Amino acid sequence: MDNAEHQAPARYESGDGCLTTLVRIPVRIVVLVLVLPVRMVWDALAACARAVDRTLLRPLGRGLSWLFQVLVAAPAGWLWTWVVTPVALGVRWLAWAVLVWPWTALWRYVVVPGVRYGIAVPAGWMYREILTPLGHGLRWAYLGLLAPAGRGLLTGIGWLLRAVLVLPVVGVWRYVLVPLGSAAAWVVRYLVVVPARWAYRELLTPLGHGTAWLLDLLGRGVAAGFRGLWAGLCLLVSVLLVTPLVWGYQRVLAPVGREVAAAFGFAWRAAGFVSRAVGRALAWLARHLVGAPVAWAYRTVCTPVGHFVRDAVWAPARRAAVTAGRTARDAMRTARETVRQARRDAWRALVGGPRVTEPRELDRRVARTLGSTTIVPSAAPEPEISLHGGKAAEQG
Repeated sequence: MDNAEHQAPARYESGDGCLTTLVRIPVRIVVLVLVLPVRMVWDALAACARAVDRTLLRPLGRGLSWLFQVLVAAPAGWLWTWVVTPVALGVRWLAWAVLVWPWTALWRYVVVPGVRYGIAVPAGWMYREILTPLGHGLRWAYLGLLAPAGRGLLTGIGWLLRAVLVLPVVGVWRYVLVPLGSAAAWVVRYLVVVPARWAYRELLTPLGHGTAWLLDLLGRGVAAGFRGLWAGLCLLVSVLLVTPLVWGYQRVLAPVGREVAAAFGFAWRAAGFVSRAVGRALAWLARHLVGAPVAWAYRTVCTPVGHFVRDAVWAPARRAAVTAGRTARDAMRTARETVRQARRDAWRALVGGPRVTEPRELDRRVARTLGSTTIVPSAAPEPEISLHGGKAAEQG
């Protein structure tokens, strides 16, 4: 029980004082008043954008897509399939026929045989039959005659040069300069090198070490002075500039920024609830003030009137129009047949010609033969009755 009593509430925010709590509510109210019109305008624009997208942009996009397919894509595809592709194939064949095939035939049947049989084969024969034996003969002459003579001549010249140039120089170096050099080397060693080495070891080395130690000590002192000066400057800047800025940021700017951001977030969400409530109220008013009366008028007035007009006016008028049209077509057909028959009779009366008889079915009771007026012997005559007339009499 003690732990449960001392636990913090769910919405508790640590680090907030009473001043922050007192300032938070007025700030949120002011921000809500400022943000609410912006949120309502934003929701109205979003609803209008969704309506425009649903009712205008999507159908327009589908229409434009269909129009593009009909006016651009299909003609372009047809043009590509039946015009551009055949033309490109023809141009390619023409280019091959004009540019590639002649040069290929020239290379294959003129240049290659000409180079092979006009240059390569004679050159090979000349190298194999003339140049190779000539080279072998020259090589034998060089190795068998000129090389021994040259080696003997070079050996004689070498001995002559050695006797004239090398031996005198070697004798002067060995018997004159070396003894003199030994004496000069002793003088240089004990009069120059040994004193210089002692002076370097006993004088210059301690003097250099002392100078280096002094300079190092001076450098350390200067570096320590600079470090102390830099530490003082850093401490001064930290105390006079950084600490107040950090305190102001932590104690003033950060809490104010958090509260303003939280106030804007709360105001935006609250304005969203208010905007949705206003939108629903406007939709309810529009539905009950406009939609319901229009729907009632459509159901109770327009629909019965439309059904009455359809059943009592439109359907009889359509049937009468269909009957009148059928009668007019029959009358026109009869008139055309009459005019056609009269034209044929007039033409036959003016020009003359065999009368075109309508085909009839054979009747064995008729005494006359087909297409003749003679009577068949041993056949009883029958009355001449038209087939159409007989059928009409029988039906009567």
